[in-house]
Formats: sequence, structure tokens, C-alpha cells
Amino acid sequence: MTDQDSNKTPINTDDNTANSSLSFKNRIDLTDLQQSYSSIKKELSKVIIGQSDFVELLMVALLTEGHVLIEGVPGIAKTITAKLFAKTLQTDFSRIQFTPDLMPSDVLGTSIVDLKTSEFVFKKGPVFSNIILIDEINRAPAKTQAALFEVMEEKQITMDGVRYVMEPPFMVLATQNPIEQEGTYTLPEAQLDRFLFKIKVTYPTFADEVEILKSHHERTVKDPLELIDAILDIDKLLEYRDKVQQVFIEEKLLQYIAEIVTKTRSHPHLYLGGSPRASIAIMKSAKAFAAIDGRDFATPEDIKKSVAPVMRHRVIVSPEREMEGMTEEKVMQLILQSIEIPR
Repeated sequence: MTDQDSNKTPINTDDNTANSSLSFKNRIDLTDLQQSYSSIKKELSKVIIGQSDFVELLMVALLTEGHVLIEGVPGIAKTITAKLFAKTLQTDFSRIQFTPDLMPSDVLGTSIVDLKTSEFVFKKGPVFSNIILIDEINRAPAKTQAALFEVMEEKQITMDGVRYVMEPPFMVLATQNPIEQEGTYTLPEAQLDRFLFKIKVTYPTFADEVEILKSHHERTVKDPLELIDAILDIDKLLEYRDKVQQVFIEEKLLQYIAEIVTKTRSHPHLYLGGSPRASIAIMKSAKAFAAIDGRDFATPEDIKKSVAPVMRHRVIVSPEREMEGMTEEKVMQLILQSIEIPR
């Protein structure tokens, strides 16, 4: 062996050592969380076709203790997706159909007289569950909508001076139809702000629609709920939420979020901008996106993925710009393009 050859050996060894030192492990073990998410997607794919983004946002909201407003025209599987998603969780589930004559007591519960003791006893309403599906939320009047304010924000209700706390997890999935306006009531901004996401569900692609037809043609059971198995129990979910909370996010990314939201408050195209609650929602969502991707740190891409579903129901386009065809999503895209991405 020449002197030149002998000099090459240690260099290669050092390179191998350097490469091994570049490999890293997450501070948080997110393997189980990823596997649970994959299993939930696999279960839902037995029935739901072509709604991967919808399912991902539902999972992120679940991990961040957020509520979801689902908007779309009738017949595109808003309600059935929410029901099947709830079925993958080993939790209680209740469905409330909102109507113009629905009263707050129909949602929260009411006090009735116990004939044996002649005392008032509180009978809990359907909101006392873990996953609540509210169908056509914009069909109930303001009085009933107001009944949801406390329970959505503080996860409790106060009735006759007594406080009743909801058992975790507590999540509201609400649907609404953006086209049919007869017999509907616009949701107040204070209530909209309590939803983590507003998910817009669109028509399936041509290929997905063909697959939907095939699935219905070949299905042997009448009720699609029978095809779905429960994947995630409450203890595991609470453990995953703790892990998401521990996901690292750099200060420069917090500044990035703050800059995005504060720009909505002075943007010439917007009549109303986002509140600090919107900033917190983007941060929480970005951490959850990172976690289901197997990372224990958030990136600018996680933040950008969070912006549209978090902000589209929190900002209002000025009437002049709306007449010109401007939308909330377009304005948020303009704001993102105007801000330098942290490196």
C-alpha cells in the first residue's frame, strides 16, 4: 500500500462518522400518532373517496381541540364523512339537526320536576357528548346559536347557576350549505371565530366520481357505518394532544404568524382582519400538521397550509373588492406572497 492509499482510509472513516452524526431522532416519539392517522385514513377510504385534504384537516382539528365548520353544496358527503370520522374514535357521538324552531333547551338540556322528590332535575341535552355533529347549523335562529358560545369556547355550560363541564374530548363538527339561503341565518362573527377551521368541500373529480359509483355498485351492506372500525380511544387521543403541544416552533416562525395575521387588520381589501385567536389557531394547526407528518418541529410550510382554513371565516372582504370578484383566499394568498418566508 502506498503512502497515498494509506492517507485515504482515515478520510473515508471520518466521512462515515460525519454522515452518522447528521442523522437525528425526534425528541418526541410520533410513530404511534402517525400510524393511528394512517389507520383512520385507511378506514375512511372504505367509504369516502377523494377527500384526503378534508380528512387531514379533521385530524388536525381533533389533535388541537378545535371545532370545524364544513361548507359545501348538498350531496358531496359532508355529513357522512363527519359521521364516519367520529366512528373511527372510541367516543360518544351525537347528531343535532338544526331547524328554525329549535330552542336552546333542545341543544343544552332543561330542568324538569322530579315527581318523587318535587325538585328540579337537570336533564342533559344532546350537546353532552364527545363528538357533536350539527347539521345545517345556519338554519337555527340567533338565540339557539348563542347557546353554543359558552360550550364551544369553554367546554362547559351554565344552567340555573350550576356549571356542567364537558368530558374530553369535545369537538363540534358543523355543516352548512352556502347556496340555499331561504330559511337560514348568518352565523355571527363571534361564533365563527370559535371554529378552528372552515373547510370548503368541493365536487369530486371525474375519476373520483367514477370510483364513487363503483363503490356504491359493489357495496354489499346498506349502512356504510358498518364498514368502519374504531381506531383511536380517548386515552391515546389525549396522549397525542400532549405530544402535539410539545412540537417545537421557532421564534422566527411565531413572528411569521404574527405578521400574517396583523397584516389582515390593515389590508386595503379587507373590512375585518384576524384576531389573536387566529394567530393561536395557526400556530396550533402548524404544530399538528408537523406531528402527523412525523416531525417534532414546525416549518413555514406547515404554517402556510394552516392559513386558508383558519382565516377564511375570520376575515371579511370589503364590499367593493367583493363585487370585483376578490375572495378571502385570494387576499390571504396576496398577504403570504408579500411576506418573506423565514429561513
